[in-house]
Amino acid sequence: MIETLNSPALFVICGGIIGFVAIVCLIFLIRAYKAGIAAGMDKAMLKRTITSSVTFTILPSVGILLGVIALSGSLGTPWPWLRLSVIGALHYETQVAQAAAEQVGVGSLSAANMTPVGFATIALLMSICIPWGMILSFFFNKSYLKKLQGKNKEEENKEKKPNFGDSAMIAMFMGLVSAYIGSYIGGFISGEGAFTFKGDLTPLIVSVVSAIVMAIFTYFAEKKHMVWLESFSIAGSMLVGMLAAIFI
Repeated sequence: MIETLNSPALFVICGGIIGFVAIVCLIFLIRAYKAGIAAGMDKAMLKRTITSSVTFTILPSVGILLGVIALSGSLGTPWPWLRLSVIGALHYETQVAQAAAEQVGVGSLSAANMTPVGFATIALLMSICIPWGMILSFFFNKSYLKKLQGKNKEEENKEKKPNFGDSAMIAMFMGLVSAYIGSYIGGFISGEGAFTFKGDLTPLIVSVVSAIVMAIFTYFAEKKHMVWLESFSIAGSMLVGMLAAIFI
């Protein structure tokens, strides 16, 4: 099955879509540069902006590359490459792929268990769920931004309160982490039956190790003002977590 998922036809299809998106991005880059020149912006400043943008785009994408590598063992290379290059998100793709695999009876994501029906279902679910952020933004983003920014100057003069968007993202992230940690604890407690405490501890240990590494990155970025480390935090945490899993 893995040979089929890595077939030249899939590489051509997925590569064609990625190429189209890359061309659109290049067109927007050129038009934005010309618009900046027409507006009287300094060419040297525009070039510095492009260079810094490229740099700070490549570094965080290391974590995305790791996601492609992690998913390629079960879904082939073309599909994860497409999903994580165009509109996908690392935490979303892996979570939905695993949930879909369990529902179709594939179990854990692995090339040995993958079937054509399983892959088709996983690919469809990964695709059909992701566009809603853009669709909802198209209809509701204007009113949502007004809520985030405040409706009048009076609110600006009040004591600063936590931003709704930040609070919502933190709450969603904490819920996601709690769900994963809960499932890991449940798998360890009932690994071979009810309350046997003989399950796999690897996910829990990897979670702790990754959290510690992320805390170290955050400490140096915020307390030591080494802000550039933020670009490496996700990729670094993932790499150290993977290494921990290998050693365990």
